[in-house]
Amino acid sequence: MFEKWFPNVDMEVLWNATYETIYMTIISLFIAFIIGVALGMLLFLTDKGNLWENKAINSLIAAVVNIFRSIPFIILIILLLGFTKFLVGTILGPIAALPALVIGSAPFYARLVEIALREVDKGVVEAAKSMGARTSTIIFKVYLPESMPALISGITVTAIALIGSTAIAGAIGAGGLGDLAYVEGYQSGNTDVTLAATVFILIIVFIIQLFGDLITNKIDKR
Repeated sequence: MFEKWFPNVDMEVLWNATYETIYMTIISLFIAFIIGVALGMLLFLTDKGNLWENKAINSLIAAVVNIFRSIPFIILIILLLGFTKFLVGTILGPIAALPALVIGSAPFYARLVEIALREVDKGVVEAAKSMGARTSTIIFKVYLPESMPALISGITVTAIALIGSTAIAGAIGAGGLGDLAYVEGYQSGNTDVTLAATVFILIIVFIIQLFGDLITNKIDKR
């Protein structure tokens, strides 16, 4: 049945492309999560009225985040070609896409982290302060646990956005399903290959959304 609808699809090539897409997504998401949480917390904590209020630092971080969030991903890849070559030794293949994927997604997630922290009930924070809780305790025992559902929801959104970015990166030499859809599909006139790659991308997105929603609902006590 599959061969009838997708006669030009090589299943081994399709699975390898799927693996490359998942590889790029997982590695870049992990690094972007760490950087995004750090940047998001700094954005929030250094803002007016918060624990580490510092206008200069807040403005600097906000500017960096806004700049990298505003650059279209395809342009970001081009701008980072030299840096990517220096960092990983090549500008082709899945590993070469990682710097742009991380730099493009970390600021995006940082804003989601900031928004999540802003939604934490101020009454809970004030209660912790009144009991003499230290700053580190308030951050790790109040802000992060209370914002966890929103943080998980944010990482789900970021992961799905990264899938789209890997497809763009793939179209210019990074490999993965985007490369398969463009090179083996579009450029070769094999519409079935493009369709198969698209279906696999959608399946990955649906799985990410499903697990993200399940985890968010499980830890959300509201």
